[in-house]
Amino acid sequence: MESNILNIKSSGLEDYYWYWYCNIPRLGTVNLRRLLAVLKSPEQVYKAEASLLKEAGKLTDKEISSIEESKKDTSVYREFMDIKKKGIHFTYPGKEDYPDRLMHIYDYPLCLYYYGKLPDDDVPTVAIVGSRQNTTYGYNIAEAFAKSFANMGIQVISGLARGIDSYSHIGCLAAKGKTIAVMGSGLDNIYPKENEQLVNEIIKQNGAIITQYPLGTKPEKNNFPARNRIISGLSKAVLVIEARAKSGTLITVDFALEQGKDVFAVPGNINSANSVGTNELIKQGAIPVCNYKDILDNI
Repeated sequence: MESNILNIKSSGLEDYYWYWYCNIPRLGTVNLRRLLAVLKSPEQVYKAEASLLKEAGKLTDKEISSIEESKKDTSVYREFMDIKKKGIHFTYPGKEDYPDRLMHIYDYPLCLYYYGKLPDDDVPTVAIVGSRQNTTYGYNIAEAFAKSFANMGIQVISGLARGIDSYSHIGCLAAKGKTIAVMGSGLDNIYPKENEQLVNEIIKQNGAIITQYPLGTKPEKNNFPARNRIISGLSKAVLVIEARAKSGTLITVDFALEQGKDVFAVPGNINSANSVGTNELIKQGAIPVCNYKDILDNI
């Protein structure tokens, strides 16, 4: 691996060390953060002796072995060069393009992969989330709110999922706005597949698709809760349009509340299963909204 590192320009070495660090197998984010708290940078971890790693990270012999083996794994270098060839941006805490808003949330991602242009930290941003099995009412509301936000110069964040997420991106694009899609898979696994053209339009219109997962990562169910904390983390406020009683959308709401973000909800038909979650949120203190102006004063 050392011979491969020598082929990387000095300006790209820090990127490489971070890429290597974020892709050490079987180590886990708790250990990664613990090591960084002591050794301060992935480069220092890379260069540390096994005895220091054990002391700094309270690691097991098996975990130390994972680190040592990853240093010898030439596929890591090939993967790093591959994302550069594909025009994928790679960022991490401390790098100039890493979103400042994410640095203020618990368990901020140690790395991000993205195409396009990340949200501007100085521009208001709203997350719009909701049911994958939306009604016509939800579709119309999502598009209308997203268009209104775009017309006001507000960035729209969502999760690229079927339903409310997709219509939020579509509405924003229709008004020539900037929208950012946060994925629960690698950038080479667009999910759902039918949104590939939507992704192209998002990037074409100066938006971005973002993920914390490396290439090859499939859209596994367990990836999406972590994805949701990034959606809320990038936003000043979260708007919920249609959610069932046990909707995954409510996970985003939980993250938003933990992060101190305002949560808004559009009231729905009390006889509709798609409104149970949103109406319950309002009963619990979410701010009810009937038009986009109800949100403006809070972002």
